[in-house]
Amino acid sequence: MKKAINFWKMSGSGNDFVVIDDRRRAVTNPAAFAKKYCHRKFGVGADGLLLVEKSKKHDFRMVYFNSDGSRAAFCGNGSRCISLFAYLNGIAPKKMSFESDAGIIYAEVGHGNTVKVRMPEPKDIRVDFNVDVDGKKYRASFADTGVPHTVIFVKDTENVDVAALGRKIRRHRMFAPAGTNVNFVKVLGKHKISVRTYERGVEDETLACGTGAVASAVISILKKFAVSPLSAATRGGEILRVYYDGKTAYLEGKVEVTFEGKIVRT
Repeated sequence: MKKAINFWKMSGSGNDFVVIDDRRRAVTNPAAFAKKYCHRKFGVGADGLLLVEKSKKHDFRMVYFNSDGSRAAFCGNGSRCISLFAYLNGIAPKKMSFESDAGIIYAEVGHGNTVKVRMPEPKDIRVDFNVDVDGKKYRASFADTGVPHTVIFVKDTENVDVAALGRKIRRHRMFAPAGTNVNFVKVLGKHKISVRTYERGVEDETLACGTGAVASAVISILKKFAVSPLSAATRGGEILRVYYDGKTAYLEGKVEVTFEGKIVRT
């Protein structure tokens, strides 16, 4: 007997996701499901899988799996996408709260499918330390914005081999065993940065990373390279807005519903 699972394909600044209302637990093995249907040749194609699950105290619970099947505590752009999904499907109001593996998240859907999310409080912040890769030292900083992020400032983001260097730093012994996401950042002004991100779990550069944009903004502000509010230009061509007051961080940007479909399984 064939069983169909409805899904939406959504994008937050080029960071794309398969989003499913799974309050009835139709996805029995989400890790395997993510690995299969996020595949860009044999599946729908996405950076990750977002599941809406039931919550007793909040509007819903967000569960996130990377495209390689690994579960992540949080995803910034994913949180914006799932917020719009929940609102458009009558699961949550415009102002909502939901559970995640990184804690309780608050979000608001604004005009033109713009979503603003209060991020997990940045923690484990370290500014200015060296990472040795192939005999070369890279000056880096670190912040956990729901997931771990290393931030490296560069003169020109266009000349960085994000995939190659990002992969080596992502698996560097300094960040074992969990590893790290890696952001290459150029300061464009007091209120603007450019960010390219190598994402752990996707194991490649993505067109945007919400938690990476926030980590990059937080470190930029702490190093006094920039001030809040800050615009982060992504590889996907869109701008993410980050607000940070030294404790609380917000991420804001537009969300696109790419298409709706059904996954039919036998």
